[in-house]
Amino acid sequence: MILIGLGANLPSAQWGPPAATLDAALATFGTLGIEVLARSRFYESAPVPPSDQPWFVNAVAKVQTALGPEALLQALLGLEARFGRLREAPGASRALDLDLLAYGDLMTPADAHPALPHPRLHARAFVLWPLTEIVPCWRHPRFGATAEELRAALGGDQQVRPLDCP
Repeated sequence: MILIGLGANLPSAQWGPPAATLDAALATFGTLGIEVLARSRFYESAPVPPSDQPWFVNAVAKVQTALGPEALLQALLGLEARFGRLREAPGASRALDLDLLAYGDLMTPADAHPALPHPRLHARAFVLWPLTEIVPCWRHPRFGATAEELRAALGGDQQVRPLDCP
């Protein structure tokens, strides 16, 4: 199972607000040889670590592709750039953020490119809430815990809510 995290907290010049930008990015996946099998709804989340940045819109997609992990990551980074992502500083606001969260059961070191599974996936509510929505029984290859178990183990310090809720 291949999992991709999507996020944005700035509007993009061509597609507008973050949710519209994420929809446009997902619609572009097919041109990259990436088929979306399932997608969570959108969630709003406070920046991690806390800052005065705008809240993010996040989702997770389950995909399939013939691309290997390195080629898939390069395709995602290229799409970020096409959508106006500037990598000025770590943790900066962004028009599009695409993270390769997991590629089957592949495990690589945290300093590898790509690091799989994503080294902070298990500690991020903005990933685990949408992930639990689409594949609650997905099991983290390194820790053995399911997405539901990882989400339950989080503290309450990260703010996440479905975008369609008041």
